[in-house]
Amino acid sequence: MDMKIGNTLPGGYCNSLTEYSRWHTREVTIGSVPMGGSNPIRIQSMTTVDTMDTIGSVEQTIRMVEAGCEYVRITAPSVKEAHNLAEIKKELRKRGYTVPLVADIHFTPNAAEVAARIVEKVRINPGNYADKKKFDQLSYTQIAYQAELERIYTKFAPLVKICKEYGTAMRIGTNHGSLSDRIMSHYGDTPEGMVESALEFIRICEDLHYYNLVISMKSSNPQVMVRAYRLLVEKMVAEGMNYPLHLGVTEAGDGEDGRIKSAVGIGTLLEDGLGDTVRVSLTEEPEFEAPVAIALVNRYKTRQAAAYDQESSSLGQYPYSPAPTAHVSTEVNTFIGGSLVPRVVVDISGKNLKDPAILTDVGYKYDILLDKYHMGEQSVDFVYLADKLPSFAMPGNLKQLYDYRIWVGINDKTNIHPVYTLAEFVEANLRDTQINLVRICRADLSTSRFEALPLDSTIVFVLETNELHGMADQRLFFSLLAELGLENPVIIRRQYPVEEFTGPQNDLMNPEEPVSKLQLYAATDMGGLLIDGMGDGIWIDAPSIPVDKLVSASFAILQATRSRISKTEYISCPSCGRTLFDLQETTQMIRSRTNHLKGLKIGIMGCIVNGPGEMADADYGYVGAGPGKVTLYRGKEVVKRNVSSTNALDELIEIICGDGRWVNPE
Repeated sequence: MDMKIGNTLPGGYCNSLTEYSRWHTREVTIGSVPMGGSNPIRIQSMTTVDTMDTIGSVEQTIRMVEAGCEYVRITAPSVKEAHNLAEIKKELRKRGYTVPLVADIHFTPNAAEVAARIVEKVRINPGNYADKKKFDQLSYTQIAYQAELERIYTKFAPLVKICKEYGTAMRIGTNHGSLSDRIMSHYGDTPEGMVESALEFIRICEDLHYYNLVISMKSSNPQVMVRAYRLLVEKMVAEGMNYPLHLGVTEAGDGEDGRIKSAVGIGTLLEDGLGDTVRVSLTEEPEFEAPVAIALVNRYKTRQAAAYDQESSSLGQYPYSPAPTAHVSTEVNTFIGGSLVPRVVVDISGKNLKDPAILTDVGYKYDILLDKYHMGEQSVDFVYLADKLPSFAMPGNLKQLYDYRIWVGINDKTNIHPVYTLAEFVEANLRDTQINLVRICRADLSTSRFEALPLDSTIVFVLETNELHGMADQRLFFSLLAELGLENPVIIRRQYPVEEFTGPQNDLMNPEEPVSKLQLYAATDMGGLLIDGMGDGIWIDAPSIPVDKLVSASFAILQATRSRISKTEYISCPSCGRTLFDLQETTQMIRSRTNHLKGLKIGIMGCIVNGPGEMADADYGYVGAGPGKVTLYRGKEVVKRNVSSTNALDELIEIICGDGRWVNPE
């Protein structure tokens, strides 16, 4: 039994926070495609065809394999579907495909026991394999709780023994939305509860000398997901475990939002060196998931450890709570920092600065008849013009940024602020009385020039990096800033030159492939810092990407990290063989009528398995209840059962109206 554990930080969750290093896990055998150890990070997805449709399942599996999937998961909600996995596997082998299959199990141990004799891996959810979820508050004595664990042991042990006998691997997959009433009552709705839910099952496996395990901690909230995985690793290290990790943000949604939410969660952990297999859950055809996962993972194929000359003493001590490592800043000019939401900066210096209509792309729509601008929820806070001057009047509430040498010569500096290099600011004869943006990188902190920086409460740092492991570099900057006792706001700037997006054009099977890559890269690089409370603003600098796409991505990253809410959030499952309606069509229908409800979270679930649990993180829920039937939720409370799908959206809107949370679209 290989239990080698890497040089994980004492009490921490990864090898190092200042250099890239994959956490060493044990190798797990899954058919002919092993996972963990020194193997590459594996790619997988899940079919959406009815499992009883053998040929449909086979053909979709083949499309997924051709798209890059190394494992394919298929739902087995009952014994009937579990048995049919044999027919699917037989047909795949006949066609020359040996891809390992994974049976997805929820409430049915008997189906799991059938599937474990057929496929290469089974996935069980501790929250509903042996427990129930009725949102009841339960109370246990120590003896009663131990009796519950013994009951689970009795129910779970038969599956473990079958997996041992047949050489079948198992994923113990905790889902934030389906923690059992027992766990919720004992630990609350917390990362601790998620981790303990998995550890209970892992300990049973180890007691039965079964170690062919993969573990996951999924949530539709990237913050919760990241904290749970980090805590899981810390707890596993403490108990001498190093099982491979399956990474995923569940119910991420579709399009830009789904990709960015996934990248914030998955990318943050990949940067930490965690993760042995990735599944991106999009409300799209499953063959579109694999290329997105591949694009995320490919950044780490050649990532070399880039050690810095110091490890900050404040890094790595608190694995899942952002508070101790968060950057505490002081508000500057009542506009940035402190308790204010993070700000968005966009470069428009390459645009036609003779036409006010160009500001439409940054959220300011010019009304030529009224000679005024209309703002929206995604109007940027700063525009950078470098050394270019516009020939029209800017909106009064949009702050303009110019390079220092240009700013000096502008007479009316109302809403106009300078951007300095560190040397320029130290040597400047003129400084703004309100906001001074100073470009800086981590290495500058150890220079004599930084020592000469005057203490000035108007300074806002623009944090840049040229390091390959940019997140580690910028993360260390925040920590060192805290050690120096500096509370100036920090805008995170990441630069993505044209060559970042000039690789193979079929990476994401998307005609907007460069935009998609930008979404994934920026969400990883900035989201990982924002999730830990670092950053008072973001500046995505990508000259090859249209300005409106940069703006949209910026606000989507802030939304995914829950640091600035600017639109409706959809918690939408990716569909599977259990789904009771067309999820893609339904999601778009609901989005078309509710996407103006800023801050509202709406869950859209194909079936009851992920329904009520995930509703706990949503304000309202739309869940498949049967053919042509939908159940509507307010939070985790059922409001209307078995509503006709024809009228369900209207009735959902009526519920929102009745709660006083509806506003008419403009």
